[in-house]
Amino acid sequence: MKNVALLGAGGKMGLRLTANLQGSGYDVRHVEISERGVAALKERGVTAVPLEQALDGADALILALPDNRIGPIFGAIESKIAPGTMVVMLDVAAQYAGVLPNRPDLTYFITHPCHPPVLSYETDPKAHTDFFGGEFAKQHIVCCLAQGPEEHYAPGEALARVIYKPVMNSHRCNVEQMAILEPVLSETILGTCLTMLKEATDEAVRRGVPPAAARDFILGHMRVELAICFQEKEGAVFSDGALKAIARAMPVLFNPDWKKVFEPEAIAESVRHITQT
Repeated sequence: MKNVALLGAGGKMGLRLTANLQGSGYDVRHVEISERGVAALKERGVTAVPLEQALDGADALILALPDNRIGPIFGAIESKIAPGTMVVMLDVAAQYAGVLPNRPDLTYFITHPCHPPVLSYETDPKAHTDFFGGEFAKQHIVCCLAQGPEEHYAPGEALARVIYKPVMNSHRCNVEQMAILEPVLSETILGTCLTMLKEATDEAVRRGVPPAAARDFILGHMRVELAICFQEKEGAVFSDGALKAIARAMPVLFNPDWKKVFEPEAIAESVRHITQT
């Protein structure tokens, strides 16, 4: 696989991919329709080309598009995509929601970054502020061959390692597992819990704790408690007092049936909202 068409190349995610694909050995054709996106590409020495030119002979088409635009845009251009093309998506939502065209002659490959782990051992100072990954900080990725021949997985994963580099581990998942990871695990649960954590920190400040002290205290405790929960350090455990506090707070902060967000119907409803126009 050598020829790659990048749709949405001048967008926020598209520009990240554009940077990593430069000098990678792939022949990349950049497609962008917005004036701002075209200008952003020019600043990076890249010229956008028409869609038809980009798709001519393309082995892979990367859709660097918002979730709620993939279905409509893909549907509008699918007749121009040659059989055998690998369509690479950066999120599982469109596949899980069933909004992709019924094209058995295409390969659907999905890949998503795990982002740099909060428990890391980076020594490069630049990596410390690369929170999203894809620049200096190493990250893991997940990949899924949702549709297509098995021999297409390896070239899809190789392309994923380039667009998200520097990459450590690449984990293979199926469509259902990808949907559990996102939106459920990363957004529905983690995003919600961290939002609540920030609100709790703000509440501590409102009740008189100095802002800097509250921030330093919670971020430091977050690191050590993550290490305990994910068994990063052998023998590290919560104190008896902390275990009692957790047991008392769990039914106050969470509904007893909160794990219902993992049920297929709950996932389907969440993805439906994500992919709505």
